[in-house]
Amino acid sequence: MSDCLFCKMAHGEIKPDVVYEDDTVLGFRDINPQAPVHVLLIPKRHISTLNDLEAEDGALIGKLYLAAKRVAAQEGVAEGGYRTLFNCNGDGGQEVFH
Repeated sequence: MSDCLFCKMAHGEIKPDVVYEDDTVLGFRDINPQAPVHVLLIPKRHISTLNDLEAEDGALIGKLYLAAKRVAAQEGVAEGGYRTLFNCNGDGGQEVFH
């Protein structure tokens, strides 16, 4: 998607403050953090909303959660606790449809 902000980040056209990256997941600091540690983890592949996931995307969701675990440890919040969430569509708080 040529006009998708997160696709541009995933493809290196825009340089976010990256804290995690592998072949399928990109993690970066939110530009408007709502917590002391606020990291967005996105699939590198364009998936507009959670509603667009397919059964075969189960492994990708697992990779996102494993990346969250790794980032939490790296950022020093794993032991104290952290929150993960998905926002889906406008009423669910989704702002970037990637």
